[in-house]
Amino acid sequence: MPKAEISWKRTTEEGDKLQVYVQHVGGAWLFFARERRFDEWQAVHEPPLEDWLELLDAVQRRINRRLLRPEEEARIIKQIQERFPGTEIEPRQERKFRK
Repeated sequence: MPKAEISWKRTTEEGDKLQVYVQHVGGAWLFFARERRFDEWQAVHEPPLEDWLELLDAVQRRINRRLLRPEEEARIIKQIQERFPGTEIEPRQERKFRK
């Protein structure tokens, strides 16, 4: 999987399993989902808060491994707060990298 793609599995409110992947293109994160392995990926234009939080967690882990820039975390938090007003998310504390 390319560096600009992140994926995970989750269960919907109806109890169906769903595969989700997010692709970073330019400055935007594009969400896609499918139910089964051989189904076609469908674009998700309004992803739920649960998917945004999962993306934020994955991005934070990639920042720790120096695969993404730390500024990306702030951009995602800003997008979450714009799309879901009233959602409070604190960025992780300053990271200290060993050399």
